[in-house]
Amino acid sequence: MRIYRATGVVGNVVNALWITCRENPFPVVTFTPLLAMNEYNPTDTPTTRGRARTSSAVPAHEVLGKLQPQALQLEEAVLGAMMMEQTAVNSVIDVLKPESFYRLAHQHIYTAIVDLFNDSEPVDLLTVTETLRKSGNLQQVGGAQAVAQLTSRVASTANIEAHARIVAQKYIQRELIRVSANITQKAFEETTDVLDLLDEAETQLFDVAQGNIRKSYESMSTIMRKALEDIDNARNQEGGMSGVPSGFADLDKLTGGFQRSDMIVLAARPGMGKTAFVLTMARNVAVDYKTPVAVFSLEMSAVQLVQRLISAETEISSDKFRKGNLAAHEYTQLHERIGKLSDAPLFIDDTPALSIFELRAKCRRLKSTAGIEMVIIDYLQLMSAGSSSGNREQEISSISRSIKSIAKELDIPIIALSQLSRMVETRGGDKRPILSDLRESGAIEQDADIVAFIYRAEYYGLTEHPDGIDTAGLGELILAKHRHGALSTVKMRFIQRLAKFTNYDTFANPVFDRGEHQEGLRPNADFISDQQTVTVQSKMNDSGEEGSPF
Repeated sequence: MRIYRATGVVGNVVNALWITCRENPFPVVTFTPLLAMNEYNPTDTPTTRGRARTSSAVPAHEVLGKLQPQALQLEEAVLGAMMMEQTAVNSVIDVLKPESFYRLAHQHIYTAIVDLFNDSEPVDLLTVTETLRKSGNLQQVGGAQAVAQLTSRVASTANIEAHARIVAQKYIQRELIRVSANITQKAFEETTDVLDLLDEAETQLFDVAQGNIRKSYESMSTIMRKALEDIDNARNQEGGMSGVPSGFADLDKLTGGFQRSDMIVLAARPGMGKTAFVLTMARNVAVDYKTPVAVFSLEMSAVQLVQRLISAETEISSDKFRKGNLAAHEYTQLHERIGKLSDAPLFIDDTPALSIFELRAKCRRLKSTAGIEMVIIDYLQLMSAGSSSGNREQEISSISRSIKSIAKELDIPIIALSQLSRMVETRGGDKRPILSDLRESGAIEQDADIVAFIYRAEYYGLTEHPDGIDTAGLGELILAKHRHGALSTVKMRFIQRLAKFTNYDTFANPVFDRGEHQEGLRPNADFISDQQTVTVQSKMNDSGEEGSPF
């Protein structure tokens, strides 16, 4: 048997264990759990810490023999400046958290400063010391003398905000190390499902990002300049569009296009045409306006969606695609018209049971690589929040809030489809949906900037509209909530055989749209048979007899 001597840090541990086992046939191995990252004794002197390294326990502030990211001098400078000037407190209070500090003593001091700030009390050396004494943490930080020494480390408070951001960056680095170490340990244990582990890793990294990356405030002049730029852009756009146009003329007049950072909820009962409407809109945005759009389909596959798009673009019934009975001229028509779709900046993701964390990651990636300007989700109730805590209503509320936050973060409109409850079917009258019909959560209504319902009276067997028009082929988009404008109802034309919505046309043929007449146009034989014809003999070749007009 060959014995190989290991080298390096891990090798030293292995060799030590080998010697121990050789000398003691039945060794007792004791594992001492590591302390949390920020839980080592902050009052240890360098000599004490040096002695700790020679013991069997691994220092909590070291990971794999490396010292964790820290900036102790800057921590001291930040705390000292905050106790010297009130303006320094105002600059730092929204940048740092108590756990942002590496030393536990600095965490206690910063917590005392935050408590004084929240109570509108003055922050100085004496008040901070007194607060620490009341909380019982004064001796843990090294006494009043240790607190007083912090102010002597400050040369100037001019760069306090820059110093605070460096401290925050070091904390983020430590958090990334903690998350990666935790995931690495679980990956080696192989006791957790790999997909659950991926979700946990993404969740923990997302929590690190959300807890530390905050958008700062902006001055009124900066915001005013951005608002004026939007007004100028809308003025220069044809039709006064300040947002992403939908391609439906009446809807765009009402909304001015879907605005950036808006969450639009489109709800309807099954079979009303939710997917057909958003697909038509995605096609209009990507093909007609060359604007990149991302579609996340949790219900239908990407191929099925593309077949619908091809059917609507070529005006050939999708039923013929499924059966493969295309005529020669239809096959030619198919290849002539799909060119625009192939080149359109339209991205389709059909991942089933998409979690909100996956959605955020994919939207960020598409925003940075493809520059998407709009996102469509079909549909909201099929998503998962990434955790099993709480009931379904709480989960939908969490998903709704997260979608709104993604829209604000990426500065794009997000259209989320939603189901309506069965209460619509039990209601009398024309069964028009209302806001309370939104399924499973009132948070959807609260978070959305626009809530719209698709309604087709023809679906319920109603033949006449209140306006006196025929309901055949008539679709309506009811704006029940509009944060930026008026509430109204937009009429549209629904072509059932193509699963397609178009602008409302009073001259449309609903019978043909439903696909009940597909044999093409034929001559009216009855019209021809009813005509009485008179045959007059031509005299063009006569020899010019008397009385002839020629």
